[in-house]
Amino acid sequence: MEFVGRTDSLALLAAARERARAGHPQRVLVEGPAGIGKTALVRRFLRDDTHVLYGAGEEAESELAFGVLEQLLGRDGTGDGAGSGPRLGTGTGIGAGGRRWADAHAAGAALLEALDEAQGAGGAPDSDDRATRGPDTPNTSALDAPSTPAPDAPGTSAPDTPIALVLDDAQWADHLSLQALTFAVRRLRADRVLVLVVVRDAEDPRLAEGLRRLFTADDAVRVRLDGLGPAELAELGGGMGVRGLTAQAAARLHAHTAGNPLHVKALLEQEGAGLLEALGERDVTPPAPKSFTALVLAKLAACSPAADALVCATAVLGMHCTPADAWEVAGADLLDEERRAADVLTALEEAVHTGLLTEAPGDPVIRFPHPLVHAAVYHQLGPSRRAALHLSAARTVRDQAHRLRHRALAAAGPDPELAAELASLGRKFAAEGAWANAAGQLTAAARLGPEPAVYEQYTLEAVECALLAGDVPDMGEVAQRIAQFTPGGWRSYLLGRLSLYDLDRAEALLTDAWHRCDPAAEPVLGARIAGQFAALHGSMSHGAEMAEWADLAIRLAPDDTATDMIRVLRLNGLAMSGRAPQTLAALAPLPDPALATPAQLEELLGRGTLREWTGDLTGAVRDLGGVFGACHGRAASFRVVAATALASAEYRAGRWDDAIVHTDLALSLAADTDQPHIALYCRMLAAQVHAVRGAFAKAQAHARVARVYAAGGHVNPALWAALAEAHLARAQGRPEDVLAALGPLLALAPRGDLEEPGTVPWADLLAEAWAALGDEKRAVQALAPYEVLATQRGHHGALLVAARARGTLEAARGDTVAAERAFRSGLKHAVHVEAPFDRALLHLAYGGFLRRAGRRTRAGEQLRTARDLLVRLDAPPDLGRCERELAACGLGPAGSASEREPRTRGAALLTPQELAVARLVASGLTNRQVARELVISVKTVEYHLGRIFPKLGVDSRTRLTAALAADEPGPGPGRPGPGHAP
Repeated sequence: MEFVGRTDSLALLAAARERARAGHPQRVLVEGPAGIGKTALVRRFLRDDTHVLYGAGEEAESELAFGVLEQLLGRDGTGDGAGSGPRLGTGTGIGAGGRRWADAHAAGAALLEALDEAQGAGGAPDSDDRATRGPDTPNTSALDAPSTPAPDAPGTSAPDTPIALVLDDAQWADHLSLQALTFAVRRLRADRVLVLVVVRDAEDPRLAEGLRRLFTADDAVRVRLDGLGPAELAELGGGMGVRGLTAQAAARLHAHTAGNPLHVKALLEQEGAGLLEALGERDVTPPAPKSFTALVLAKLAACSPAADALVCATAVLGMHCTPADAWEVAGADLLDEERRAADVLTALEEAVHTGLLTEAPGDPVIRFPHPLVHAAVYHQLGPSRRAALHLSAARTVRDQAHRLRHRALAAAGPDPELAAELASLGRKFAAEGAWANAAGQLTAAARLGPEPAVYEQYTLEAVECALLAGDVPDMGEVAQRIAQFTPGGWRSYLLGRLSLYDLDRAEALLTDAWHRCDPAAEPVLGARIAGQFAALHGSMSHGAEMAEWADLAIRLAPDDTATDMIRVLRLNGLAMSGRAPQTLAALAPLPDPALATPAQLEELLGRGTLREWTGDLTGAVRDLGGVFGACHGRAASFRVVAATALASAEYRAGRWDDAIVHTDLALSLAADTDQPHIALYCRMLAAQVHAVRGAFAKAQAHARVARVYAAGGHVNPALWAALAEAHLARAQGRPEDVLAALGPLLALAPRGDLEEPGTVPWADLLAEAWAALGDEKRAVQALAPYEVLATQRGHHGALLVAARARGTLEAARGDTVAAERAFRSGLKHAVHVEAPFDRALLHLAYGGFLRRAGRRTRAGEQLRTARDLLVRLDAPPDLGRCERELAACGLGPAGSASEREPRTRGAALLTPQELAVARLVASGLTNRQVARELVISVKTVEYHLGRIFPKLGVDSRTRLTAALAADEPGPGPGRPGPGHAP
């Protein structure tokens, strides 16, 4: 029958499709109760579309990691399942259970790539062939524009056809698929993509919070479906062959069913013309629809044995499967003569005719029309029949994880052998870093464990894997459940891991775990406990203890510490305790990040961080940029740390636009996995860079979030919140607020290595604030310990900022000789310092001192040097101070117009995202490589390049490279400029 009603909803969807066609990706939320017609609406809307990626959640598979994403991407996860034609859904979803993806972000990146391919995004090597074309030939290849595919090219859409990505029954989708979809959708910028999420209730707690925010935002399209109206119900009845449904009867039917199409159709099918009599009798209550299960079972009972067996076998295999697999499983349900007398196509045709299954020409799988149909069929199976079908499925499916799943579902009770097999596979997944799949296997093993001790052990390991997968929504509930287990090393270890934000309790639990563990006999457990002790001491800024425990974890079980940060913790701990140069020197040679093993990638991340702390910013950016580009398969926590470390080095190196891009990316990654607490240092860094850029509202927003986490009184959150607020106050010229923010750090400093030069400098800010407010004594108390440590370490960068603070302090005390000596000392150290902002602030402070001392000529020299650096950095708050000092000297804004206007030429014209794209393109990456590096789509890269070229007045990638090279921040004396790796 024809689709009925929904004209307004279809118009909303059509408008969204046209915006997507124009390159403005659209997010559409279709919501309404079960049976209201959401899926029918989407099918009607997309019936003429040529390219649809379809996936649907189902209640029975809501715990199957990446199950929905596999439907979207197809059997091999490449997106090849997304086919042409008006059908929905071509991915089989019966691949390897998501083992290829370390976590949701890696899966989301794969989805982005599939969308690029579906749009026909180019990935061919880029070239600059302007010399062979002549100067007047349009340079289309400079934008890496793809060649237009043939109309029938497989896997790509027509040039202006939007790609429709549909997630049906999102409330039953597995959490990791929802996270991956959220990750991908957030990164669509200029893509011809229409994303439709179909859900019963947008407030359903099973939806990922990030996905809910995206699809309920003001710029999303929301289509809310209510029941059909009386006239539409009359039309629906006519289409089903029920004639004579008068307006009065239709109105009563509407009142009786609220216009729910599913209920109405059920009643019309159930009662036929008899429904008209009931509706015509006002004193007679019309019959209610029988339970959905009863309707389904009635249809099933009318089927032949072969069709019945096919439907039941399909239910055992899931919401969808291939006909061949279903027929093979059905063999366990048929007598020999029944099987010989039937064939799969005849049985399938009967099942489709009865409405129990659906199929479409060219679609390799058969499906249930609604999850309720699947549930009704599956749950009506008796225990014996269900077990037999699952055992048959275990012999049919090819994937080991799926085979074990079916065997587990067939088990009638505890099965030690099967539980051991499940646990072994789960531990294998864990060793590969496939935490989500590991958790699923170990949970199944726990259910089949023959003894309480075995159940508890498997459960503890399953919870640990779920934690590492970022899939423990209620840690408090999990901790309460584990607390009921028998006391033991694993129990105390995991409770300690769940309590890291209650430091005293975490330390007590980990100590208990350590006492219960014999590391010689249980090296894996010992390594896990030691690794958590390292993280615990890191959160308290205890560098030496962090390094010691991390080193012990590596010695006990180097490949099984249940954290991919253990080597980073060790290196950072050594640096925090004053041994950064020695630690760097002792590191063995490391390969290019693209060739590194997981352990070597950790060491590269640690080495990059130590290089930043020791002042080798060029080496730090090179190391950390390589690590970030090579870590797409790592856990989300690792990528957050890598992006944050890179942003930190970029900030110090004066590459602030890049730093903004990478802080935004790190924060997005943390939010996507509901782990915002792992990005608090990134919050501080984002507040710092926005503050120096004069974006005070943005800086304040980041500082506010950091302050919320600092309320717990832990050292590191308190440190990051204090620094975020202090840098904002400094940029705004409010020394009293700097004191309010940093004052508490004086009490925290003795509890950790907070004063180690090169790590997180703050003593200079505090001393300058005290000096500005006239309390020179406290300024000395704040600065002196830092000066001593900086001198002992021979750290030029720390000595530079200390000299600036000392000069400012002595000038405030009226000791001009001491102030002059301090500033000159700072200039000597500046020769060895790459950080342009630190040098700019030194020149600015020294110039201001000289101006107030009446030495205007020398003051002008220092101030012009500061201004040149600040212009290139685009630091409006400090540039304004510099210009005021120059005006006070009576010199005026000398120099060319381009020197005086920080955001009017070159790279300064670009947004941070555009600059990040431009720099990667200039480094020689193709558009596809740039997309992978920034985790955006290729279409978004092309969109940015389309804006970058005219802004910079270039028409080739070669000229883009030259334009950026001429616009880098000036290098320090005797040193290469930041960002120019040898």
